[in-house]
Amino acid sequence: MFQVILNAFRAAGEETRLRLLVLLAQGEITVTELTQILGQSQPRVSRHLKVLAEAGLVKRYREGAWMFYRLSKTASVLEVLDPLLAALQEDQEELLVADRIALDAVRRARADQAAAYFAENAAQWDRLRQLHLPESNIEQAMLSLVGEEPIEHFVDLGTGTGRMLTVFKNQYDKATGFDVSRDMLAIARTNIDEAGLTSAQIRYADLYEVPLDSASVDLVCIHQVLHFLPDPAKGFARAATLLKPGGRLIAVDFDAHDHELLRDSFAHRRLGFADAEIQSWCEETGMSLSKTETLAPENPDQDKLTVKIWLCQKPSTPAQTQLSKEN
Repeated sequence: MFQVILNAFRAAGEETRLRLLVLLAQGEITVTELTQILGQSQPRVSRHLKVLAEAGLVKRYREGAWMFYRLSKTASVLEVLDPLLAALQEDQEELLVADRIALDAVRRARADQAAAYFAENAAQWDRLRQLHLPESNIEQAMLSLVGEEPIEHFVDLGTGTGRMLTVFKNQYDKATGFDVSRDMLAIARTNIDEAGLTSAQIRYADLYEVPLDSASVDLVCIHQVLHFLPDPAKGFARAATLLKPGGRLIAVDFDAHDHELLRDSFAHRRLGFADAEIQSWCEETGMSLSKTETLAPENPDQDKLTVKIWLCQKPSTPAQTQLSKEN
């Protein structure tokens, strides 16, 4: 442990690398975005990131043409660094203030790009989804995985057209769909009105800051949303906090792929997710990955994507939560 901490502080004890840690403490960021924020060349930033990765402070993963970085949540040394990084989030040092301003600009650019895409495509959103795999297949698989257990409160994060509120309508007592796109919300409200869903409501809210109490929801759904998020791990973690003991999270997205066109033309930030990544998020949030469903295209010769469904569950008791984290 002594050597691990010593190596970590050696790695962090340099101006640029400390700035990188402060930035990455706020979520995953690409190398390109980090070079924009720091105003340094990509080779130089990459060298600093390599040092941090070798010290176990950050995790990196390549996805197509992009390289993502985030803090390593499993590194024991972060228990020591976390308070320091938290304090530096509010520090008024000129460089750190400039970094925060630049990071905000990068995030606004991301949000503006996504908002423009959603506004342009809101009216044909369900039709676009059908280009990947028949929605009826996915919806039936979701219902089968969840089973017939009654749901007191169902929450759909990034509800889009409100389709999931209709899919699960026979199982919940009440439901809430959240989205940040006004265009999507307007369509969702129309759809639930037409479906007569009097127990469902639509609300405007950022997925990261959903205005609900922790441990208040029985089932959270994140359907084809994670690939749009600037920090999907953070969104996944926020969803986990909403769950009651024993509550479940059902996530639907694409399996990891290399279709760069979805970034260029459809505003996808991530090119799908591997089971191992979802499993790691479950471990970090104290949940278990109880079921996984793989829905491959019927015709492998067609240029379609494989869809994955992950059903995760929060332990029923605090003791089980602690045991899950320790394991």
